[in-house]
Amino acid sequence: MYLLVRHKISDFVKWKSVYDAHLSAREKAGLKEEHLLRNADDPNEVLLLFCVEDFDKAKAFSSSADLRQAMERSGVSDKPGVYFLK
Repeated sequence: MYLLVRHKISDFVKWKSVYDAHLSAREKAGLKEEHLLRNADDPNEVLLLFCVEDFDKAKAFSSSADLRQAMERSGVSDKPGVYFLK
């Protein structure tokens, strides 16, 4: 199973530093980053693909207050698109 996340950010450098600092939380949620991509036409649009080890943990993490706060700190500027894929 995979998790695909798409969101807009205001500043990639700021976003990336918060994202990197949040690695242990993603690991605890059973997420392993497969790809981190930026839109070629809009570098402030980021797409992330994760391998999901535990669906229930990943689902809880995707709606957690901790993740929401990290996204606010990092400058996510829209509501992320979150897709669990088989």
